[in-house]
Amino acid sequence: MSDAKKAGDKGPGDRKANRRGAARLAAVQALYQMDIAGAGIEDIFAEFESHWLGSEVEGDTYLPAEAAFFKDVVSGVVRDQSKLDPLIDKALESGWPLKRIDAILRATLRAGAYELEHRKDIPARVVVSEYVDVAHAFVDKDETGMVNAVLDQIARQFRAPEFARTGQ
Repeated sequence: MSDAKKAGDKGPGDRKANRRGAARLAAVQALYQMDIAGAGIEDIFAEFESHWLGSEVEGDTYLPAEAAFFKDVVSGVVRDQSKLDPLIDKALESGWPLKRIDAILRATLRAGAYELEHRKDIPARVVVSEYVDVAHAFVDKDETGMVNAVLDQIARQFRAPEFARTGQ
């Protein structure tokens, strides 16, 4: 679990960034639950606000998440999923369509792609790094590398000027 996610692991980092990291983790968990269980968005919002955001879950105490950010990411992914999925499919290696990717990775990639397209207030490299950290909570290193590669490719599509400035 990333340091930004667990309350007991707080460092000297920015509190807002930590709350956003917690919101990203919660958003991926919510999107996963919607994908697997078919739950509706209002039910997910109610459950996560009352049981998951800033609570102890399965023995871990999590930082309070920035609720507005959480809702923006989840509702944005739900609203734009028909546009996001083809972008992710294109960034994946041929022969591995998004529907064949594990549900938790689908949720992570969708949330990251949404942020890269719509949250220009957050640097692309920060978005990619944060979702790689989220992926670390659920999958092994090879799969986090795939998350990094796919989101980096999408970032360069949506945020080319950010990469041109640094020459990378």
